Amino acid sequence: MSRSNNINIQQLSQSERILLAEELWDSVAQNQDDLVVTDSQKKILDARIAAYKASPNEGTSWEEVKNEMK
Repeated sequence: MSRSNNINIQQLSQSERILLAEELWDSVAQNQDDLVVTDSQKKILDARIAAYKASPNEGTSWEEVKNEMK
């Protein structure tokens, strides 16, 4: 692994770190064909999808979570 940018994460504000995490996640998502999901992870995801379908109005949207962190 190489570092193209030398970043001291601790010097970033909380919102800057959140943006950095989003950018990192987006870069991972661009290469999602390379990701391997295990059978146990699939079971967890299936259970979460079933729980969501059973009660779609429960929980908090990502937008609400981001707004609460600001």
